[in-house]
Amino acid sequence: MPGLVYVVDDDASFRTAIERRLKLAGYDVEAYASAEELLGRLPSVEQPACVLLDVKIPGLSGPDLQARLIEVGSTLPIIFVTGYADTATTVRTIKAGAEDFLTKPVSSEQLIHAIERALARHNAEQSQRNRLDAFHALLSGLTPRERQVFDLVVRGKINKRIAHELGTTERTIKAHRHQVMDKMRVHSFAELVSIAERLGLISANLPGDRA
Repeated sequence: MPGLVYVVDDDASFRTAIERRLKLAGYDVEAYASAEELLGRLPSVEQPACVLLDVKIPGLSGPDLQARLIEVGSTLPIIFVTGYADTATTVRTIKAGAEDFLTKPVSSEQLIHAIERALARHNAEQSQRNRLDAFHALLSGLTPRERQVFDLVVRGKINKRIAHELGTTERTIKAHRHQVMDKMRVHSFAELVSIAERLGLISANLPGDRA
């Protein structure tokens, strides 16, 4: 899988060797000598990407950079590569969401496998975010009345009950419901409920209206 790898390590020879190794494997690479350099140039990543990060680097340490990236909302997967592994640091970084923790010297096969896993996860997360953004955009296109109907429909309310709650006729609710389905680009009630669940508007397994 093609993708971008940010290498953060204060060892110039290691950066050069890793950059050469990864470029030969087909990856785009950006290398930095410090955590501060990466933070100062942190881009909005459009392609799958990950960070290959040393633990002990001058200034902001690897785990501290991990914490800072989490604070700013970065979703970049992090693979730690270090010559000074210890159990406490390994546990701390993995608990904080690190993709992997590798000890130098690391084989090309082990490194590439870790990067492939990280990029696959980042790609899946980006796809999920894009879908949610698309759902939000469709939802914003509903009129206020259609949004009321949407909110009641996905909670299992039947047309007759919705009409009573909104003070209108069942025929009008059917028309609004049709418009909601059309604007949300779905063909079934189940699809509409699934979108509401993904957007966090309702809980999964919400009981329907039996009235």
